[in-house]
Amino acid sequence: MSLPRIAIDAMGGDEGVRVMIDGAAQARRDHDRFKFLLVGDQARIEKALDAHPNMRGASEILHCEDVVAGDEKPSRAIRRAKTTSMGLAVNAVKLGDAGAAVSAGNTGALMAMSKLALRTMPGIDRPALAALLPTLEDHDVIMLDLGANTECDARNLVQFAIMGAAYSRIVAGSAEPRVRLLNIGTEEQKGTDALQEAAQQLREATNLEMRFDGFVEADKINRGNVDVVVTDGFSGNIALKAIEGTARFVTDLLKTAFKSSLRSKIGYSISRPATELLRHHLDPNNHNGAVFLGLNGVVVKSHGSATAGGVANAVAVTARLLENNITERITTDLAELNKTAAASEARIGEGQ
Repeated sequence: MSLPRIAIDAMGGDEGVRVMIDGAAQARRDHDRFKFLLVGDQARIEKALDAHPNMRGASEILHCEDVVAGDEKPSRAIRRAKTTSMGLAVNAVKLGDAGAAVSAGNTGALMAMSKLALRTMPGIDRPALAALLPTLEDHDVIMLDLGANTECDARNLVQFAIMGAAYSRIVAGSAEPRVRLLNIGTEEQKGTDALQEAAQQLREATNLEMRFDGFVEADKINRGNVDVVVTDGFSGNIALKAIEGTARFVTDLLKTAFKSSLRSKIGYSISRPATELLRHHLDPNNHNGAVFLGLNGVVVKSHGSATAGGVANAVAVTARLLENNITERITTDLAELNKTAAASEARIGEGQ
């Protein structure tokens, strides 16, 4: 059975058409049910498709020459939504011409366009940006929000937890994801009022398909003992950049150390299998595909510098969200949360 086709913003990202088409083709070699709406300059897309016969019968091209610049302000990008490859890819989801959209372009513009075109789901106040991060275990950790909302209240954080848990059940296959709130300490009395209130609501929501495990500190995000880390977009973006920067620092430090002397070079040749494993584990292309959760449609953001393999991973994530109906899962969990809230209010009323 074929999945709804995926709209690809072929013009977005650092490399543009070639890498986006190569990545989509790689994904389709692994999953021949994938079909695409390729949005961008037709001549350039046709040229890129020459190298991928498997894409011809599975793709339709929507011609568009206009591109959202990497440094373009979201407010300006929105005004050009009807003429840019990014805007037309998102609009295809709105019109039902595609089941999801993938872009490696400007993150702020993509979020603004997606929110305006698709709107938030009923029961969700704000969409959140969620991404997969590597851990010491054999599974990734999901973290949200990573920059869509700089300030969040308890209600937002609880909604993020529900969306993140639904996402985790799809991509990680965990029946009951372990959810924690990012905080400055694990003690129950620590944190802002919003964190305290969100934690209380999540403790009471025992009917949800998740396990709330309290708080987590930033240095424990990648240890492997949590499946979903929830925070506001300001703290989440800082934590993400710190994690990515540390990963680059470690790999660059190892490169420098191994080149420092003949003995080090010999040591590198001996330890190369281990260092290659480390490089592969930390490579962001292997965890590519950040998702805007909470919209009436699926939109996935690829790294702007992603390789074809990274784009293929983003497409694969998109397909899994479509196949498992992420919006329906979130809607079901929100209904369960509302039942818990109603029951709690009823108990309070009876006690008065």
